[in-house]
Amino acid sequence: MRSISLLSFVLLINFHCISQTSKTPEANTLSELMADNGMLTLKLDLTRGGAISWLSLSGSARSVVNIADEGRYIQQSYYAGKSLDRKAEGQSPRWSPWSWNPIQVGDAFRNRAQILDYKKTGNELYVKCIPMQWDMNNKPAEAEMEQWTTLNGMVLEVRNRLTCHRTDLIYGDSISCDQELPAVYPVSSLKNLYTYQGQVPFAEEPVQQISVVNLSSGFWGIYNQVSENWMAFTDDAKWGMAVYNPLCSKFLAGLAGVAGKEASDGPTSYIAPVKKEILYKNCVYEYKYYILIGTLEEMRGKIYSLNREKK
Repeated sequence: MRSISLLSFVLLINFHCISQTSKTPEANTLSELMADNGMLTLKLDLTRGGAISWLSLSGSARSVVNIADEGRYIQQSYYAGKSLDRKAEGQSPRWSPWSWNPIQVGDAFRNRAQILDYKKTGNELYVKCIPMQWDMNNKPAEAEMEQWTTLNGMVLEVRNRLTCHRTDLIYGDSISCDQELPAVYPVSSLKNLYTYQGQVPFAEEPVQQISVVNLSSGFWGIYNQVSENWMAFTDDAKWGMAVYNPLCSKFLAGLAGVAGKEASDGPTSYIAPVKKEILYKNCVYEYKYYILIGTLEEMRGKIYSLNREKK
């Protein structure tokens, strides 16, 4: 959940479609949106802000996304302002002091974000929600989050948008914070960490297997030179999940608990592309990232293709 600026986090973790639908909260009777393109199955949890709650091979009963609590999933999470002690106002003692931190799924007290709209159009799923402030008890953030998620072969393309309209006077403004872009929680059965940290990116040089830092050691692993803008967790057959964000050469990654566990278990893997940004009290912030499924070789090959496409 938390970015590297607040070390108090260390003690806890924390389509085949032919129709188009759009719903408002009053008409929201679905608990999830689903898409399947014959290669991957994707599910967004409409009871938890529309965050990515399931990603599997098409037809498989095994998702590779950990959903053990509201701080997991694959979701939007942002930070702004000063870290404050607000325990007298109901702030969780475990997450104090804390900055303004809107979370797509819900808060540390397991209150959930409110869905404002959702839509399924072909292979694209759209959701809009009012996020919750992570550290506070049932306090919606003065913001909206939107997410456009598209299945394209074995790749998930996600565009996220945060719209802030804060009126608070306590956190301050114009403060640069590390942002998780986004926060990604693969299952801990994907336990081997890979990336490329060399000096010649996108030149097919060998990848490196990285020693996995366990959160119990004090914090996630911090990687400041992720030259090709991706990291991946795999099993021993080198099959798994990669996260690619062209904006980020700094990543957090690690393991909480033990390896070998699945979607609903407490232990989890974690990856977050990280970039410093100032989120002003009134602003719109938008970015795009990619989740890839497959063998390490397949995922890196597709990342190379995506890198060529953006030039």
